[in-house]
Amino acid sequence: ATLSVGSHRVDTTMILSVGKLAGLLSVIALLSSCSPVDAFGKKVKRAKVGRVHNEHDQVHIVVNKVGPFNNPTETYRYYSLPFCSSHATHEEEEQEAEKINHDLEGTHRIAQKKKGGLRHKQRMGESITGDRRETSPYEITYGDSVAWRLLCKTVLGPREVNAFKEAIHNNYFFEMFVEDLPMWGYIGDTSDEDIILGEVEGSKTYLFPHLHFYLGTNENKIVASKVTTDLERKVDITDTSKPIEVQFSYSVEWYDEPELEWKDRMTRYADSRFLPKTFEIHWLAIINSFVLVLLLTAFLTVILLRVLKNDFSKYMDLDDSTMQEEESGWKLIHGDVFRFPQNTALFCAAVGTGQQLLVVTFSHLSLALTGIISTNRRGSMLAAAIILYCFFSSVGSYASVKLFQQMNGKNWVHCTIMTTGLFPIPCIAVFLWVNSIALAHGSTSAFPFTAILTCIALVAFVAVPLSIFGGIMAKNYASRDFDAPTRTTKVAREIPTEVPWYKSRPFQFCVAGFLPFSAIYIEIHYIFASMWGHQIYTLFGILLLAFILLVIVVSFITVALLYFQLAREDHRWWWASFIHGGMTGLFIYAYSFYYYFHRSGMSGFLQSSFYFGYMAIISAAFFLMLGSAGFQSSLIFTKYIYGRIKCD
Repeated sequence: ATLSVGSHRVDTTMILSVGKLAGLLSVIALLSSCSPVDAFGKKVKRAKVGRVHNEHDQVHIVVNKVGPFNNPTETYRYYSLPFCSSHATHEEEEQEAEKINHDLEGTHRIAQKKKGGLRHKQRMGESITGDRRETSPYEITYGDSVAWRLLCKTVLGPREVNAFKEAIHNNYFFEMFVEDLPMWGYIGDTSDEDIILGEVEGSKTYLFPHLHFYLGTNENKIVASKVTTDLERKVDITDTSKPIEVQFSYSVEWYDEPELEWKDRMTRYADSRFLPKTFEIHWLAIINSFVLVLLLTAFLTVILLRVLKNDFSKYMDLDDSTMQEEESGWKLIHGDVFRFPQNTALFCAAVGTGQQLLVVTFSHLSLALTGIISTNRRGSMLAAAIILYCFFSSVGSYASVKLFQQMNGKNWVHCTIMTTGLFPIPCIAVFLWVNSIALAHGSTSAFPFTAILTCIALVAFVAVPLSIFGGIMAKNYASRDFDAPTRTTKVAREIPTEVPWYKSRPFQFCVAGFLPFSAIYIEIHYIFASMWGHQIYTLFGILLLAFILLVIVVSFITVALLYFQLAREDHRWWWASFIHGGMTGLFIYAYSFYYYFHRSGMSGFLQSSFYFGYMAIISAAFFLMLGSAGFQSSLIFTKYIYGRIKCD
């Protein structure tokens, strides 16, 4: 059946097929385990960021999550540990204050008793990154410093004590927020433990029940925050066989920050003592990397231009009578070089998806650099990447269908469907795996139901329709002329089988991936430290420049390897050029193993599943977009050199 669209006719099979694909994606995502927390329960309104405070205004401390410091993805709700969920009463505070000879006079109290554990409203990006923000019972008012206040006094049973002890032995940290300013601290510490055996006879485990909040202000706005623990008030919880009485308390210190403006509030986190000091930007190394890229590009350009100039001079000087005798090298295969590859639909879908990812990446980094995408807002970069990929779906389908028709492809619907699902389907498969593992562990890394619904809506109502639109536009309006400068013979020429090892495909694949990766190695290290650590990456200008240089280097190296391949009379360059360009993605994935085992302290099945699963997706994205860039530059180069020579 067909459907008329203006003066054109569109096969409705495509609409039905892609509709089934969208339905399949939706069903898969819905069947995937989602967070067991009620997604439609009542939530607390977000605290306004950048609010101008008056004296004694209530300031909300928002608790977020806990988890092993070395496993940033393995996070759990803050109240998965038995922290205080309600504030002590005035009478309870007075009793404890008398015991420690502390005067509570002048303490500004909040009339309404605060309770912890009430969920906050969250943005999509925050939910995706595993945030589960909840209220806390801390009573803090603007400008009122407090030397000591009782949060709660409780008796921890053996089960609760063991939960705290296990968390401390696993190096758990907690995360809190004041407005949008994060604060981190450790739950406790150990002493006299064996490095290899861990807890031994005589070792101690201590819980930190007292927190001290440092809050900096400028022009009645909160611009800095930090939380520390009091080692003098630690509680020994080594023995888990009996109940332990614990007194949770806190103190608050307000101070002026006249030199720190509110818009620059995030800059202080680069100097945070809680964050690792290894994240120091080595500008000299980065500049050295860029110089290496420029020299490599210039070297390849000069060599190729000199070689091609000699080839063109030789071919132009020959007359027709001696052409057959002297013809050799890449000119010999002019009748086969534009013979289209096998698996044309898959090839075109890969090229189209790669072009889509290139546009998404460039747009993403540009928007982050200009500040349109907030880099300070938790999860905004990840959410923006998902949204941009959906909105640029028409780019991928248009490019793939256009190339497919130029290669004399007939079933453009099949090509469009393949382009639509080539990258999202592996993403869904990885998501199903890691989300199920996160749910089995009770981790906040599991997507909440609302986030899953949002992603389904983006795919079903944005990505799929735009992909269909792009395919239809390419079918009806894109040029079908491939513009090959030479005619293709009916019988394929035999390809030489005996080639030196340094001209073999495995060796060239390694060269194609190693050279571009070596140029971006420094920046890759910092990106890994940001993605799989507790860093805030802000150097998007350098990252955009590095990405542009990476695409340029990949294109030049792919073209150079293509010339060597054609010179040995191998005309099967289509898939080879794509793989040459994409090999950098495989090197990035190989580096992820080195980083995991030698540069990070990550461990455990949950963290490993997230790390290697999502790094496989990221590496596949690099493989597709750099492979597409390599192929496009190779196609331009091939058309250029064969258009400059005389052929029969």
